This record gives sequence, C-alpha cells and structure tokens, in this order.
Amino acid sequence: MTVAPNGLGGYGGQPRRIVIEHRTGYRYEKPVLASYNEARLTPITTIGQTALDARVEVSRMTWTHTYWDYWGTQVTAFDVLTPHETLEVVASSTVEVWPSREVNATATWDDVRSDAVTDEWVEFLGQSRSTTPDDELVDLAHEVSSGLSPDAAARAICERINGLVEYVPGVTSVHTDAVEVWRTKQGVCQDYTHLTLGALRSVGIPARYVSGYLHPQPDAALGETVEGQSHAWVEWWAGEWVAFDPTHAAPAGADHVVVARGRNYGDVPPLKGVYAGTAGSELFVSVKLTRLS
Repeated sequence: MTVAPNGLGGYGGQPRRIVIEHRTGYRYEKPVLASYNEARLTPITTIGQTALDARVEVSRMTWTHTYWDYWGTQVTAFDVLTPHETLEVVASSTVEVWPSREVNATATWDDVRSDAVTDEWVEFLGQSRSTTPDDELVDLAHEVSSGLSPDAAARAICERINGLVEYVPGVTSVHTDAVEVWRTKQGVCQDYTHLTLGALRSVGIPARYVSGYLHPQPDAALGETVEGQSHAWVEWWAGEWVAFDPTHAAPAGADHVVVARGRNYGDVPPLKGVYAGTAGSELFVSVKLTRLS
C-alpha cells in the first residue's frame, strides 16, 4: 500500500480550506495594440479537492471564454483589443483539500507494461524536449529501479534525483530542457518535475506533470496570509495514480492544490499569449495563500 495524493482515490479526516490569490501579467516597454491570451489558474474539483469559489479577472478585458482543455484543465481565454502597457490577471479561489488515504498502488511490471495500460496512458509514456533524459539519468533510473515494484521504483527515482539536484532559483527558465538541468544539477520545481518524468518514463512508468500551489507554511496560523508561488510535482501510475513532490522528496498532500495536469510544462502554463506590437515585455507574478481551516 502507498499513501495517496489528495484527489486520487478518496479521502479521510478533516479538510484544509485554503484561499489563493494569484496575480500575474506583463508590463510592456510601450503600449501594445492588442493581446490574445489563455490563463490556467483555476483549481479543479476532484474526489479529494473541491473548488468552493474561483474567478479570474482581467484588466481591460474585451472578450472572454471559459473551456476545458484536452487534459481536463479549466482555461480562461481572453482578448484585450485596446492599446495597453500592462496586462494584469487576478485569479482568486477558495479550495478545500482533504488529507490523503492509502491506495492500492500494487501494479507489477507486467501490469505497467501491458498493452491495456500502455494504450490508455501512451501520452504519459512518450518523451518531449522538456523531459527527454540524459543517457546518464536513464542508466541511473534503471539501476535504482532494479528489484523494486513500479511504485517503489518511482519513489526511489524521485528520492535519488532530489539528492543529486540542488534547488537554485533563477538558473533555469520554463524553456530549459531536462538534459541541461541534469548536467548542471541545479533548478527549481519544474526542473525536478521534468527530470523525474523523463526518468520514470524511461523505465516504462506512465507519469504526468501536475501544476498548482503548495502552501509553504503548513503550521501558519489560521487566517495568516503568506507569500507563495506556483508549484509543480508528478503523478505516476502504478495501479492507481500516485502524486509525489520530487522537489521535497515527499508525497503530495493536503497542502498541495491541483490546477492542471499534462505531459510537461508546455501543457499547463499559468498564462500564455501573443500580442500585437514591437515592445518587449516583463512577466510579474505574486501568489498569496491563506489557510482558513
């Protein structure tokens, strides 16, 4: 048995209620004529996580449409069709996250490699530029997983990567690939996640990228607002989906709030778009979290 992540396979105990305010956008060097954007900032509702309230507000918005993308993420598409020097998006949500329970992640290697599983989860077995691992990492993943069940192997791979990679903000970007991260052994949560996805897939374990939030101070007083940030972790399939945070080498739990899932960061960016104009742009982000219960 293994500890299940929130929202995967049920829940037990008392939930935590978290209020999230995520402000993000762009400042342009000079006015742009129009912009066309998508925001993935709304927490999803699952068995163990309930979005009680969620809204996305945009300054100077001309048109908007909300839809669910292929991966099950709620997307707010919007246009700003008047000249603007700043684009600001404010996503506010209140989410209840239930504690974990044990799940039956007892699939064997024969189960994981069966036609039924590889057909169903084929999109989470293929590599991309973001996740394709260095040959050294492939060898390490096979070495670490030898003699272990898929679930135990996945956990061991996460823990080994965590022990070899140093958390260093600012040395990578969302475009940095897994090979570069592995060779420098430095990065942030999305880098740990891409490395882990590549390693897990290289041994045949279906794995997906999860984007959301992590409350950084679980012992904060009720009602206390703390500075946070977007976070990323993985889920692997070993009979059921199991969530694990490779940045912290620990299971994802009641302080993790799921917003989006996909193959890699490219499927789940919080904000992306294009604009008409020649001005350069600067991204700004601010995340605040408040635990109410």
